[in-house]
Amino acid sequence: MLVAQASLAQVSPPRQATRNAPADTAEAARRVVISTNEFRRQEALQATGYAPQLASAARYFAEFMARTGKYGHAADGTEPAARAKRFGYDYCIVSENIAQLYRSDGIATNELANRFFKGWQDSPEHRKNMLDPNVTETAVAIARSAKTDYYYAVQLFGRPTSQSIEFKVANRAGVAVSYGLDGQTYQLPARTTITHQVCKPAAVEFRGKTLQPVDGQQLVIVNDQNGVQLQAQ
Repeated sequence: MLVAQASLAQVSPPRQATRNAPADTAEAARRVVISTNEFRRQEALQATGYAPQLASAARYFAEFMARTGKYGHAADGTEPAARAKRFGYDYCIVSENIAQLYRSDGIATNELANRFFKGWQDSPEHRKNMLDPNVTETAVAIARSAKTDYYYAVQLFGRPTSQSIEFKVANRAGVAVSYGLDGQTYQLPARTTITHQVCKPAAVEFRGKTLQPVDGQQLVIVNDQNGVQLQAQ
């Protein structure tokens, strides 16, 4: 969990200083999305798209923390995936970054966006979420508490079930076999086909051979002159 705190937060502004206007939180959130996608492209990753359901979930949670002062991934008694589902996101993957920043003397919109983006970028845990190659969508929301002058930011990443990877493993070897899929063993009787649906690229292992199926592909276990083996079709 990241707490992004401004370095000037504990220092009272000079008496003669002019109080800045509160930042435009919607614009700051938009800039965080832009910066995050630029960061992903720099790391040779695909930029994420917009998901209105994730946006609604992020907005709700940022506003909840700003309204209540409660902070944490389960501040409202639920988890990120449950909140995404509540707002209609049929998820395969959901991850979340959150941060809070205190600024009593106001802050420029661009500075607010940069503080949150850099805080997540510089934190290994949050950076991992930002650079997850398996997520395809994102949303960011920022809310300010008028009572406490805290800004709360929520960054959600997701991959919908509609973008899951589906493939089949068919046994045409004439005998029962077993194979591995990402550390789990499956038993496959003769003349049987199993359909798998996964959220990220998976490795199928069979008798020393490993294949990484793509969406819509069928892997076949056959028995030919070279013995029982796994083939891609």
